Amino acid sequence: MTTRLTRYDRSMLRLMNDRRGRPLYVTAARRRLVVAVHLALTAALGGLMTYFYLAEAEPIWSVVVIAVLLLPWMVATGAINAATRGLLELRERALDERQSAERARVRARAHRAMTLLLATAAAGLLIAGAADDDAPMAYPAPVLVAVLTVHWLMPLWVAGLMSQDEPVEDDGLAA
Repeated sequence: MTTRLTRYDRSMLRLMNDRRGRPLYVTAARRRLVVAVHLALTAALGGLMTYFYLAEAEPIWSVVVIAVLLLPWMVATGAINAATRGLLELRERALDERQSAERARVRARAHRAMTLLLATAAAGLLIAGAADDDAPMAYPAPVLVAVLTVHWLMPLWVAGLMSQDEPVEDDGLAA
């Protein structure tokens, strides 16, 4: 039984297959650059949000910088989603079997990367606590938000890095 696509599914499928932004992600090097820029912007936004949360004075400048950085962050997110043709954004019923299998591979790889990152962070904190003979006292809210953000975005970054080049059309074959 085939599930019919809803109007929303068809709209998202058109949006994720829109090729107007193709120059941003046409090669593997450009996709890696977009992922690196997205990661850097995410880190900058996270740092600014942490600063805003922890600052004692009126850090209104950080809110302005956050607002300015959100636009390029959204463009980079859209470029990664377009490069993967909406692999993580489309509903399962809008994906073909190959895309569904690719989504599972991306999620599994992102899960392994996140597990390794969390294990490394936990080991680092335990080692630092053992060296000082005191457990490190971190600010729980910013750390929790940072971990949640990385957990949320890791599949997107992995999908962007795993995305393959599109086949080149050969005009000689068409003639």
